[in-house]
Amino acid sequence: MPASALPDLPDPNNLPDLSYHAERAASRRLAARTGCSYEAALLQIMQSAAGGAARLPALLARRAAEQHAHAERAAQREQRRLAMQARRDQLKNSGATPWRGWFDGSAWPNPGRCGIGALLSGPAGQRFAVSRDAGYGNSSEAEYRALILLLDTALRHGADQLTIHGDSKVVIDDVTAATAPAASLALLRGQAQALLQRLPGATLRWIPRHRNSEADALSQQARATGMEVGIED
Repeated sequence: MPASALPDLPDPNNLPDLSYHAERAASRRLAARTGCSYEAALLQIMQSAAGGAARLPALLARRAAEQHAHAERAAQREQRRLAMQARRDQLKNSGATPWRGWFDGSAWPNPGRCGIGALLSGPAGQRFAVSRDAGYGNSSEAEYRALILLLDTALRHGADQLTIHGDSKVVIDDVTAATAPAASLALLRGQAQALLQRLPGATLRWIPRHRNSEADALSQQARATGMEVGIED
């Protein structure tokens, strides 16, 4: 993180905002037991957590940076939420008939052999179904590969207004930054987000597994046969 983006170093005499709940609770107990002020007790607890008074500024700086990063992630999630809501509102107000897509990935065992499936339907009755073996990985990786397959299929067929359905909340929350990103999924997340940037009208929506049966069947078919199947109507 660039130094210019970090907040100012906090005043060591004003610690409550940078202390943890357990530290504040311990400080109250210490103050009650020794008769010192809460502020003095908190300073003592924080110095102990830092490994000594000399290390307290470094601890405060690290916690301030963590809070700053958390606030930035929260702001990014809110921006994505508002952008997706704006897209939905625009689509609703325009009266346009959107494309719809479904994706699903499976791994057996987990991790193990992966199968992925994607189904795309268009406003004029178009239908594109793809089932593909996706090598080795865990279930989240299989789901991400299925999403990437769907996005690639959508781009090839010009699905500019697309609602994407999937039953993996882990992947949907990860790719939309609704939760803190998973480091193990960084490469797949980058690929999916790059494709989503080329589909500015796309939105993602979680659905329960029983409403994703066709994409699930496609992924199971690919995992069982190891073959790629494409169907276009």
